[in-house]
Amino acid sequence: MKQFVIIGLGRFGFSIAKTLAKHGHDVLAIDNDEKKVNEISDYVTHAVQADAADEKTLQTLGVRNFDAAIVSIGGNLHTNILTTLILKELGVSYVIVKAQDELHGKVLLKTGADRIVNPEKDMGARLAKNLLSTNILDYFQFASDHSIAEIITLPFMVGKTLKELEFRKKYNLNVMAIKRNQKLLMSPGANDKILEDDTLIVMGSNESLDKIRELDW
Repeated sequence: MKQFVIIGLGRFGFSIAKTLAKHGHDVLAIDNDEKKVNEISDYVTHAVQADAADEKTLQTLGVRNFDAAIVSIGGNLHTNILTTLILKELGVSYVIVKAQDELHGKVLLKTGADRIVNPEKDMGARLAKNLLSTNILDYFQFASDHSIAEIITLPFMVGKTLKELEFRKKYNLNVMAIKRNQKLLMSPGANDKILEDDTLIVMGSNESLDKIRELDW
């Protein structure tokens, strides 16, 4: 189980918090709007109404002990940037921040943000799925129950062919491509062998992807 703190409970933040909590992780949700805090309280571990730009408040809440913080504050750029700065100064190792545009993103990176997301490109649920996984690099849901994912080659796959790994039979997943040395091998054959630094692009049901996500890497 991982621990996440979500700051800002608009649609993007709410989606992230709910998805992470649904997968059994410890989620602290923070917003200065009491109504939003009440709406999320039934889904997450803790929900707190607070000013995230107040250093003492975040320190009291113990945010430095969380695995990652997601700053999803919209509308107020000053609060968004200041909160990011405070989180890094308090020692949060991984801070993801929602940016309004490219320039805002550059400022956030200089402030210390580890990753910038654009809500138009990174849906909350998609980002949450990405955070939950140690072996899934990216995730795109193209239907209500099916997605495409980019996964790290696991040790047990190295040196074996796709035929030997039996992706379709064992995991109900189709390997669409293999990314190798910045090149893409489309529609790989059954006898194509997986190398150590390969990345696999697979397609299947969300249930099947959840199973591959849980594999020991």
